[in-house]
Amino acid sequence: MKNSILIFLVALTLDMFSQQIITFKSKDSLTITADLYLSNPAENPFVVLFHQAGWSRGEYKEIAPKLNELGYNCIAIDQRSGDQINGIVNETHERATKGKLGTTYFDAEIDMVAAIEYVKKEYTNAEKLIVWGSSYSASLALKITGDRNDIDAVVSFAPGEYFESMGKSADYIQQNAKNIIVPVFITSAKAEKKNWWSIYEAIPSIGKDYFLPKTEGQHGSRALWEEFTEHEDYWKAVKAFLKTI
Repeated sequence: MKNSILIFLVALTLDMFSQQIITFKSKDSLTITADLYLSNPAENPFVVLFHQAGWSRGEYKEIAPKLNELGYNCIAIDQRSGDQINGIVNETHERATKGKLGTTYFDAEIDMVAAIEYVKKEYTNAEKLIVWGSSYSASLALKITGDRNDIDAVVSFAPGEYFESMGKSADYIQQNAKNIIVPVFITSAKAEKKNWWSIYEAIPSIGKDYFLPKTEGQHGSRALWEEFTEHEDYWKAVKAFLKTI
């Protein structure tokens, strides 16, 4: 009897923190693959996670379960601009390539918007919606937040002006950042501050904050991976920000 109860509890624990693979459509009908991490009540805050260049939703394989433990439900998507990381292939990118669709950083914006719309539609009881980006998607997360009035906060790991080669101005993200009125958290490797400081200064929100590590640090959300010595410092800063929302 005791063994049966123990097996049940272990299975229940594993189920609580396991992800479900789902798909939904982008604006141009491209199918987006995502990992859904649901382990909390439906009304709990929801975090939409976007990966960095050349990667996939696998960037959040370690991060999303920890956000679950903090009380957040999460979704991590494959944007069409990416490839693979942590053994997880970017299926959205594969479909976009096969369909001869654009796969630049800027092309991925509609996938990010689609993910936000999916969460807004399917999880209407969530009390807060937080968008979280890494590298190029960190920039687009800021831009999208400035465009909308239904996002409650944004977490941005290593943003920058990455879109000039795609026909955008050298201060494209900075100009859009002027419209952000919700709490914003920006962080990066120490040397990357110059890439986003003008963006940060342009944000009028009084709820903004940033963090830089004492050591060299890491680029993008991988800064939170346990393999990096600074991960605890990054997590401490992120947790402190999330508590303010």
